[in-house]
Amino acid sequence: MSAANALLQAIHARLAGDAGLTALVGVDAISDRLLARPKLPGIVIGEMETRDLSTVSEVGEEHFLALQIWSEGDGRRQALEIAAKVTALLDNVSLVLQGAVLVSLLRTGMRTRRELKTKYYLAEIRFRAVTE
Repeated sequence: MSAANALLQAIHARLAGDAGLTALVGVDAISDRLLARPKLPGIVIGEMETRDLSTVSEVGEEHFLALQIWSEGDGRRQALEIAAKVTALLDNVSLVLQGAVLVSLLRTGMRTRRELKTKYYLAEIRFRAVTE
């Protein structure tokens, strides 16, 4: 059984439970999709890829996931400020997963861009997690 859902639940709980992040994005600003008329700024749990990392004696998985920070009014500066807070909350932290153990959670990179069609700014943070 994959630990992917347990990992996503723990990440969501960690982000939603931080008063500093909530002050930046507002309540209920973390979701798994960008709505047609989003309330910005917001954090969207983006794509996730899970790979088998099992050994002969241990079951394991490697997860690559992206968290997207969407901003409108204050643009890139606001998106980067929120991205820094998200990174501080998740990079190299220990999270309790239901039914699995988090071995590591590390930020692997970030990219920013302006969406031409909507004129929103997007900061996408990529993480790599290993679970057993």
